[in-house]
Amino acid sequence: SDCSSERGLLNNPLLILLFLSGNIIGSGIFISPKGVLDHAGSVGFSLIVWVLGGGICALGSLCYAELGVTIPKSGGDYSYVTEIFGGLVGFLLLWSAVLIMYPTTLAVIALTFSNYVLQPAFPDCLPPYIATRLLSTTCVLFLTWVNCSSVRWGTRIQDIFTVGKLLALVLIIIVGMIQIAKGHYDALDPQTAFEFIKDPSVGQIALAFLQASFAYSGWNFLNYVTEEVVEPRKNLPRAIYISIPLVTLVYTLTNIAYFSSMSPQELLESNAVAVTFGEKLLGVFSWVMPISVALSTFGGINGYLFTSSRLCFSGAREGHLPYLLAMIHLKSCTPIPALLVCCTATILILCIGDTHNLINYVSFINYLSYGVTIAGLLYYRWKKPKLVRPIKVNLLVPCSYLVFWAVLLGFSLYSEPVVCGMGLVIMLTGVPIYFIGVQWKNKPHCISSAVERVTYLGQKLCYVVFPQDDPSEIQPLTEKSEL
Repeated sequence: SDCSSERGLLNNPLLILLFLSGNIIGSGIFISPKGVLDHAGSVGFSLIVWVLGGGICALGSLCYAELGVTIPKSGGDYSYVTEIFGGLVGFLLLWSAVLIMYPTTLAVIALTFSNYVLQPAFPDCLPPYIATRLLSTTCVLFLTWVNCSSVRWGTRIQDIFTVGKLLALVLIIIVGMIQIAKGHYDALDPQTAFEFIKDPSVGQIALAFLQASFAYSGWNFLNYVTEEVVEPRKNLPRAIYISIPLVTLVYTLTNIAYFSSMSPQELLESNAVAVTFGEKLLGVFSWVMPISVALSTFGGINGYLFTSSRLCFSGAREGHLPYLLAMIHLKSCTPIPALLVCCTATILILCIGDTHNLINYVSFINYLSYGVTIAGLLYYRWKKPKLVRPIKVNLLVPCSYLVFWAVLLGFSLYSEPVVCGMGLVIMLTGVPIYFIGVQWKNKPHCISSAVERVTYLGQKLCYVVFPQDDPSEIQPLTEKSEL
């Protein structure tokens, strides 16, 4: 089958390295610099945040490498937490990912796409609110239709548009280094780099790290395809040791390049940092920058739609989401119901927040999920000390990560109680949903028949069926783990 031909795809160390680096380096680097600088308060400290952010990702990646070979299941955080803590905690991670993490990330990237496309038409002001939302919604709807129509189309778009982000980053770094060689580095001079634009605070610094973490998101993507990695004991750590420092270097150089041509105030006032950079330095070729970033963000939307729909699909197969989301189109084999859920959630979030707050919102929940998963590593060592662990990191690694994690989330919640607290509240709403929808097996006949009618209607509208011949083959992960 087409699916089985994908197994073992990551059979080359170079492919594994490119996969991880390519998933980390995304549209976030065109979005986050403004937020990092705004919260860090100075150029110098913002660069320190970018470097330390990469170091924190490296610690997290090493912990995930141990989990990846100890619990060799694709699915990342969701699979590990369900295995270690049981169905409720796994469901809460799935619930927050479906309702918050993926739709919000998609909304941020879609808004960035529309801003970069529209900014050249509005050089002296922000693009109209309605225009950015309409263009973002159109983009999400179009890519949802593409992914509903064909898996092959979706993957081809991803391959083609990856070139956009690489072109933009290489161009920014090269032009920035030329500027520095010419002596244009006033904002980077040590005497001025640490002049604070506003009084710093621990809470603001925590928010700066949340902004940077959005650009680094993707460092755990290898754990979603662990079963496809050949010799994970050797290749997972190798990919981490090379890719994380490489991405950190690229991000730091990109920010240095920005400051070679823009003052901190200019960067904060820019609605599209890379466009402003291109207008100042590229002259008649400034059009290259918005096109390159638009291509990057377009591909990013496609990639997140692809993976988020698969997460819905996996959760439904395990019995944690409605079974309709585990169905695929009869001819194109695409998970249309899952894609439509992701698309709808993204469009709703597009209407309720701006880019800056949405990044804090999604990064807080992301970090919360990472911390719970890494805490699970420590608990699993205590629970099953004799379990064979092909990779076993020093205890200082998860402990250091969790200390940073606790401080970061605590001060972020203190600084932005509404934005961060809302995500926490939405995650906790999953508790009653879990007990009513998943744990409650003997539901009244009227409820069961209503669910069956809705499922049947969804099947007819979307022309979808279960991938298996027998739907009873779908068995919740929690039941499997108890056998």
